[in-house]
Amino acid sequence: MKKLLLQISLVTLIVFSAFRGIPSAKLEGTVVNAVGLTPLKGVYVSIKSKSIGTYTDEKGHYTLPKPEAGDLIEFSLAAYNKVKIRYSNQKTLDVRLDQSVVIVGYGRMNSPKMESLAVRGISIIAPEPPRENTEWYASFAENRFVNPRHTPLSTFGIDVDAASYSNVRRFINLGQLPPADAVRVEEMINYFRYDYAEPKETEPFSVSTELSTSPWNQQHKLLRIGLQAKRIDLSKLPASNLVLLIDVSGSMNAHNKLPLVKSSMKMLINQLRPSDKVSIVTYAGAATLVLKPTSGKNKKLILEAVDELSAGGSTAGEAGIKLAYELAASNFISRGNNRVIMASDGDFNTGQASDLAMQKLIEEKRKSGICLSVLGFGMGNYKDSKMEILADKGNGNYAYIDNISEGRKVLVTELGGTLFTVASDLKLQVEFNPSKVQAYRLIGYENRMLNQEDFKNDLKDAGDMGAGHSVTALYEIIPVGVRSRFSGNVEDLRYADNEGAAAGHQGELGYIRLRYKAPGKDISSALSHTIQDKSVPIEKASSDFRFAAAVAGYGMLLKKSEFIPGYTFGMSAQLAASALDKDEEGFRSEFVRLVKASSLLAEDLLTHTEN
Repeated sequence: MKKLLLQISLVTLIVFSAFRGIPSAKLEGTVVNAVGLTPLKGVYVSIKSKSIGTYTDEKGHYTLPKPEAGDLIEFSLAAYNKVKIRYSNQKTLDVRLDQSVVIVGYGRMNSPKMESLAVRGISIIAPEPPRENTEWYASFAENRFVNPRHTPLSTFGIDVDAASYSNVRRFINLGQLPPADAVRVEEMINYFRYDYAEPKETEPFSVSTELSTSPWNQQHKLLRIGLQAKRIDLSKLPASNLVLLIDVSGSMNAHNKLPLVKSSMKMLINQLRPSDKVSIVTYAGAATLVLKPTSGKNKKLILEAVDELSAGGSTAGEAGIKLAYELAASNFISRGNNRVIMASDGDFNTGQASDLAMQKLIEEKRKSGICLSVLGFGMGNYKDSKMEILADKGNGNYAYIDNISEGRKVLVTELGGTLFTVASDLKLQVEFNPSKVQAYRLIGYENRMLNQEDFKNDLKDAGDMGAGHSVTALYEIIPVGVRSRFSGNVEDLRYADNEGAAAGHQGELGYIRLRYKAPGKDISSALSHTIQDKSVPIEKASSDFRFAAAVAGYGMLLKKSEFIPGYTFGMSAQLAASALDKDEEGFRSEFVRLVKASSLLAEDLLTHTEN
């Protein structure tokens, strides 16, 4: 094996080339970090002239169809310098990548603040921005404090989506703070796993509560409500009828779009069982049936169909959705998991394309009993508002996949929750005791709020919960007797019912009611849970509580919330760092690094604004 040493700007690259005399039908190799020689997962390796690419696996290994002599092979990974090599007929191409030292934030000149990110071990590299950024996010106002004597009931639909966190991570890793409307605090909190009690055998999920001091206002309390869905052995899940609906329009022709879609879908396909069947529908200028329903035992055939996908043309999203639902309906499995899984950037431009039109279409289609899961990809033209509406109204879940690790998390690690619903139209209602609570505020869930009369209305759509999923909701509470500028100046009602502290209820802070429908049922069932008024100092709260609070505080900082005066990114990072004892996959440690990077980016933005 020969060694070829190349130097490209700041990158030190060592290429090992194997010549065995007989041409190979493929090129393979391993990509490692130049420091420590550890394998790098998620490196995008592409043949530039052919628009063919793949991602390295957990061992840093990749395989490509054999290039032609002189083809340019490119290796790229965020936070590492991009490397390009001319192919010269070798069978094996092993590469070492150096981490970036220069940090660029969408064309902004480097500054001491930005450079300090690299000094602290936080490397950020951003590509050139699109000429016109047309990303779109729905706008909404934060929930405010309300008086329980006037509004005793807080009602909302549960949401297990986590797309906002990975999308925010994408912005930070590109060297800029996200737009405020891209931040949905409840989705950021629910991105992470928490150690909630397992439900009883007769119930689909458990309910847990914890009360402590608010980290951004020591006079206030923070209530955490946690739901844990029962876990189901994947081998025992009902058979699945899946339709992969893949956007192959011209806007998907980028390394973090269709190539990442294909790599992610392959991981899902490799989890299929013989009892499962999968179809593939694509849409560009028109909708196309690429693969008829195929058993999971024929993985080779399904994978080959995915490999052959390429991007080009306009975006007929409406036609694609209709064809996918028709295909799922014609192969419907009674008591099975019937689901369309859509992968797109949401940028429709042919047929009906508005958010309202898509909402009406999906509301009609969901009556068939077919669920819709939505996977978002890409940047620059990303339509988050449309993607969220599709998943919400389609009785499914919504994830944003910014790298191959996120694809694995959604489609492998959390596969049961992604595919199998244990409770639908899940609604939560909290009644606060006015003798204990002066005012309360639900953090996040602004676009999931319901009227109190919707709680018992089984025709009112709400959120769904998949197997093994957990959901967390946080309430900030102003206790009775605390003087706070957020509690308002409303006069107490002369005849308000204040019997909550009567005999038998002195120790209750509030009462939780839940309604949900079992899979396939039209009538909801009810659960209830008492919230005890037992608070502990924040330093003695569980690590899960502290971490969820840190994520909530970080989200509110990104939204420039008025409810966290004096709170800083540094405080959020410190609180999260104290809760890293349950971090097997490193997501919590990654969060701490993102918060620290956000702090420096915010300081840098402030410096440029002042100048």
